[in-house]
Amino acid sequence: MDIAGVSAAMAQGRLQSQVGMAVLDKAMDTNEALGAGLIQMIDSAAMEQSVNPNIGANFDMRV
Repeated sequence: MDIAGVSAAMAQGRLQSQVGMAVLDKAMDTNEALGAGLIQMIDSAAMEQSVNPNIGANFDMRV
């Protein structure tokens, strides 16, 4: 059994695991920011509805 080869393989596996975790962490941060933006958009839409309750209630359509 080659101890140096096993050690190198273990180090490579550890590095791949750390890189994968860093990528997942970045993806979670991005999704958190997108979620906060979505909540802000929903809140602003609710504010518009409370100020102008008739906006968007009816629309005219021609075919």
